Amino acid sequence: MKGKRGLVMGVANDRSIAWGIAKALHEAGAELAFTYQGDAFGKRVEPLAASVGSDLLLDVDVTDDSSLGAAFTALTERWPTIDFVVHAIAYSDKSELSGRFLETSRANFKHSMDISAYSFIEVARRAYPMMRDAGGTLLTLTYQGSNRVVPNYNVMGVAKAALEAATRYLANDLGPDGIRVNAISPGPMKTLAGAAIGGARRTFRHTEENAPLRSNATLEAVGGTAVYLASDAGKFTTGEVIRVDGGFHVLGMPQTEHL
Repeated sequence: MKGKRGLVMGVANDRSIAWGIAKALHEAGAELAFTYQGDAFGKRVEPLAASVGSDLLLDVDVTDDSSLGAAFTALTERWPTIDFVVHAIAYSDKSELSGRFLETSRANFKHSMDISAYSFIEVARRAYPMMRDAGGTLLTLTYQGSNRVVPNYNVMGVAKAALEAATRYLANDLGPDGIRVNAISPGPMKTLAGAAIGGARRTFRHTEENAPLRSNATLEAVGGTAVYLASDAGKFTTGEVIRVDGGFHVLGMPQTEHL
């Protein structure tokens, strides 16, 4: 990744998946910029960014076109071109991440889809002019609740399904310009976002006990996958959902010792 530079969106703290990816990209030689939303998150992200040699932080609300526009204008003024964007942004009202999907409200459905799925399309549209001459990589994060029912994941499962479909359509649109678009799908991880989902600890434990590798993913493993996808090693991989979940996705039932 030496000589490459890019934008990481969605770091909340040092346990964020986005931070695991950022660290791995930095260790591989990449130069990084970061986004955050609001002063509270800005105060958390600033020292993390500084620890990887970055002073380029952009306050962004992905539901606000003017905010996104201002951020990418500022980024372009500093770096006319970029090589990658990491999109690690998702949201749903915590009160709807427990109980039945049937009770999803219209307002939260629209808001969750906007932030968790549509924002990737909007970010891709704005990153495209900065990549189209030399190519690049767009990465997003998903979860198996997109295609298998995970209790309490609810509307986020639908949003992640939309995000994965968007990944494929963007890969087709941007492929002729040498821009690759992929998603990474870790198993459950102990993050701020993951903790908002009802029964998160039980889901984490169940996956760890039953995955073929008997382990959930680590930040380092997800980060290494991102480095592969963003580097020249991944230059012919696009439109994919790469699973980093200890193999849990292959199971049809729990291991016999947990029946």
